[in-house]
Amino acid sequence: MKTQWDYTDLAQAYLKRPDYADAAIDGMLERGRLTRGAAACDVGAGVAHLTLKLLERGLRVVPVEPNDEMRRLGAERTRAAYPETTWVEGTGEQTGQRAGAFDIVTFGSSFNVTDRPRALAEAVRILRPRGWFACMYNHRELDDPLQSQIEAAIKRHLPEYGYGTRREDQAPVIEQSGRFGKVQTLEARILHRQSVTDCVEAWRSHATLQRQAGAQFPRVVESIAAVLDAHGAAEIEIPYMTRVWLAQAL
Repeated sequence: MKTQWDYTDLAQAYLKRPDYADAAIDGMLERGRLTRGAAACDVGAGVAHLTLKLLERGLRVVPVEPNDEMRRLGAERTRAAYPETTWVEGTGEQTGQRAGAFDIVTFGSSFNVTDRPRALAEAVRILRPRGWFACMYNHRELDDPLQSQIEAAIKRHLPEYGYGTRREDQAPVIEQSGRFGKVQTLEARILHRQSVTDCVEAWRSHATLQRQAGAQFPRVVESIAAVLDAHGAAEIEIPYMTRVWLAQAL
């Protein structure tokens, strides 16, 4: 499916990205009183990072993903343990799902690449009455010394580099839609242990960086690799904060 941004060349590298913090996922489901058997639509499911977390907790999940290669890899990851999970081609604005089918609609690191008001309208359409919307992101903790060095390396090439809407507070756009009640927020820290090789590969999946760097993208990734090599360890710990915005449909 054609979308504004083509993630095909980034799909393999997405496999190296961190999982979401278990405490954040559990808190989200607890607040929504969502238990085993609840129906979830995971939109922009990518290579199944959030989909797998929901399946592991007994939810019935329909993963929706527009990119063919991402969807193929995601389905490959879920097939062995959850063969009943059917991946669907669709977008946040047009999921292709029937009205009133889900207890929760989730966006794992994907809400920012949608037309957010339209995606919220679509979420309400496919939710059951008083169903839940959740979007979440893993944010690297940029004040960590090593991550600060990486940020400096990026900005040597791209002085105006920014993370766009993915690091914004998502509550205003959710509440301004008039479709949901008060937004609840959750945070939980996770340390992602990764080899330097895999970390560099994960940076190759960074779509925000790729879009802003353009032709400089390979050089920027090389600069990040140089920082990591200079660190002198084969494996590093990367601190992330999983941030969740959760709201109930009116």
